[in-house]
Amino acid sequence: MKLYKPILIAILAVFLVAALGCGNAIQKLRARDNLNKGVNAFKSANYPQAIERFKQAIELDPDFLTARLYLATAYMSQYVPGAESEENLRNAEAATKGFMEVLERAPNNALAVESLGSLFFNQKKLDEAKKWYLKLIEIDKEKKEAFYTVGVIDWTKVYQPRMEVRAQIGMKPEDPGPIKDKKAREQLKEMNEPVIKEGIEMLEKAVAIDPNYDDAMAYLNLMYRERADIADTSEENRNDIAQADQWVQKALDTKKRKAEGPASAQKTS
Repeated sequence: MKLYKPILIAILAVFLVAALGCGNAIQKLRARDNLNKGVNAFKSANYPQAIERFKQAIELDPDFLTARLYLATAYMSQYVPGAESEENLRNAEAATKGFMEVLERAPNNALAVESLGSLFFNQKKLDEAKKWYLKLIEIDKEKKEAFYTVGVIDWTKVYQPRMEVRAQIGMKPEDPGPIKDKKAREQLKEMNEPVIKEGIEMLEKAVAIDPNYDDAMAYLNLMYRERADIADTSEENRNDIAQADQWVQKALDTKKRKAEGPASAQKTS
């Protein structure tokens, strides 16, 4: 019998591996069953039930990225921007944790990156949101929404400081620019100009990707008005205002074409 003992051990080892493999396959099937049931609950907006199903799927298959994405999205779907309740904040934290766990396993998962950008944007954590949208651009250079959102963030960051400077020196919002006080204008320009430059580049890229992107055109109008107010001369100010007006007209023309129907929207301005 001693001659056959190594063969017997080898055979048992093969059966053990097969059994483990079969067990893993069954667990994966159960994980997918829980995912499907969770997706059905998610589509019905039954988020607590969906979350429990997604958690069970992850317990059965910790590397199941789809389940992890759905779990994080279920938490994010319950988050209400601006609400400060403990439950709302917990949903935001759970969503953030979930998407980060996806990225630990798949660092370039575009959906997780975009979702983090959106979540932080809705929480008004603009610097954090911008970081994730810039990462999304690295992953997908044709993602027009990422370029657009960075442009929106840049405009948001420069608009309020400009209005505060205007108020401080006694200029009304409707008073023509540029900002009259030279020192105040130069200080503001030093702070805002790089952000405005980036914002214009981002929004122009969005329009280059989609020539019918009227929302990006509308923000290009706003960006040129920001630049006009920190211009060094009245001539530069007028030129920027003229460009802003052109983008307003392009946005209006594009909206009109879209309203007229798909065939008309195919035309570019």
